[in-house]
Amino acid sequence: MTTTPLTGPHDLVEAAGHPHGGGNMLPHYDDRLANEDLAPLRKQKWSSYNIFAFWMSDVHSVGGYVTAGSLFALGLQSWQVLVALIAGICIVQLFANMVAKPSQKTGVPYPVINRVVFGIRGANIPAIIRGLIAIAWYGVQTFLAAESLNIVFLKFIPGSAALLDVSFAGLSALGWISYAILWTAQFLLFWNGMEVIRRFIDWAGPAVYLVMIVLAIYLVSQAGIQNISFTLSTTQLDFWASIPVMFAAVALVVSYFSGPMLNFGDFARYGKSFAAVKKGNFWGLPINFLFFSLLTVITASATVPVFGSLITDPIATVERIDTPFAILLGGLTFVTATVGINIVANFISPAFDFSNVAPKKISWRAGGMIAAVGSTFLMPWNWYSNADAIHYSLGVLGALIGPLFGILIAGYYIAARQRVKVDAMFTMDAEGPYWYRNGFNPNAVKAVIAAGVPTVAIAIFPKLFADLGLFNVAAISDYSWFIGCGLGYVLFLLFERLDPRIPTFEGETEGISDGTVETVGAPEEREVPVLAQSAPDATAAAPVSGSALAQTAPDATSSVPGARSASSTGTAREALA
Repeated sequence: MTTTPLTGPHDLVEAAGHPHGGGNMLPHYDDRLANEDLAPLRKQKWSSYNIFAFWMSDVHSVGGYVTAGSLFALGLQSWQVLVALIAGICIVQLFANMVAKPSQKTGVPYPVINRVVFGIRGANIPAIIRGLIAIAWYGVQTFLAAESLNIVFLKFIPGSAALLDVSFAGLSALGWISYAILWTAQFLLFWNGMEVIRRFIDWAGPAVYLVMIVLAIYLVSQAGIQNISFTLSTTQLDFWASIPVMFAAVALVVSYFSGPMLNFGDFARYGKSFAAVKKGNFWGLPINFLFFSLLTVITASATVPVFGSLITDPIATVERIDTPFAILLGGLTFVTATVGINIVANFISPAFDFSNVAPKKISWRAGGMIAAVGSTFLMPWNWYSNADAIHYSLGVLGALIGPLFGILIAGYYIAARQRVKVDAMFTMDAEGPYWYRNGFNPNAVKAVIAAGVPTVAIAIFPKLFADLGLFNVAAISDYSWFIGCGLGYVLFLLFERLDPRIPTFEGETEGISDGTVETVGAPEEREVPVLAQSAPDATAAAPVSGSALAQTAPDATSSVPGARSASSTGTAREALA
């Protein structure tokens, strides 16, 4: 009798501690679909604090600062801004929880869980779209971080100003030096794997908070607390005129998070339980974003009496203080913040996405290398300042995020009824349940096209009409994500109703991950039986169902407190355990 490991959502290997991988690569998994980076994890380790820190890294950036500040400059009353902010971020929290569940339950990243909905081969459609968007923004964020580093060089090495007069491919020599430093630092961080990345974001978010609080206290002390206002706009809208602006503010918040929200499963898969992921989302989204936004508006408001004009760019604010220590601390802090968001939002995603295209040839590391090199060849410094270039390129791809999100949610929660056969996502067998038609689910493909065309049109034509002087309906573009998401959701369910494709495995338990069954995660130190040298039969190796595991897995909560490593943020970790 051979001994085979139980594989499934609660017998997962900890990826942390390994440079990469950590998946349970079973003998019967097709190597054209699986590698150790894409296979279901043998153990999940991330706590609520780790998820909280992930969102801190995503929010605490120059882009997050400007976005939060812009909400208070729309001509709304401060209470209206807070209502819009809370409504928007709560929507993001809800959707982040929804997209997290399938990956956390099965232990696979975003592109793999899409095989259930789009088909074994069709899953490459959303993976490539998301990967291309991430590559472009990875280059942009690296360029912006390099600009911050330039300020530090110019302050402490005045002679470096001469390098601004020498340029290559549209970027100054100093810019290339700063870009190369940041590019290399981010790549080395990524190359060392998810455990190192987890440790980095665990301290990066709190570190940025600390500096921002110090910056706010300093500016308020200079300005006088009586001169601080929670309204950054010079004009105020009347009540009825403010209503559509409030809705636009809600849409702005959701759109800002739409990218990392779509592939949040890449991180949620590491969560020790779905409850831990939800708790981390609560602290990392509504609580964190609300506090960060208030800190932002206080800081920006103080720049008016201190510097004589409103400054919404934190880098420019630090530069205006013009003391060596402030520039060094502020510059390095915002470099750290940008690296944090770049890693979590624009590096890890394409690494999984491109690995999913050809797992046998492209590992997670190789996928990241493709993203890093590709982002440089795009030369973002030549087009980032061109609003039209961004609108008609990234705007088109970004408009597809909504439909992709809606289709995934409809496919997992409604069509599949949260029931997934884990091993079936790793077989090229034409008789497999997720093979559909030549590896593509025609319903998902049709839904992407049918929902994507009008959504792209909504993203492009209003601005085009306005540029041509025809008529101005640009306001509808603010809601392109919601429109795309709704269309993708409804159209996919309509196509599935007319021609059902996704199996629900009713009556089956063996090898099924059931998202409707609440189960507890395996304790961190649980030993996994050694895989036999001989290939097990399909039945023995199939994933154990969620319901069966619920009866056998011990309560993980007893082992959680001792799992925390000591650090400067230990108190926060314990509060979020």
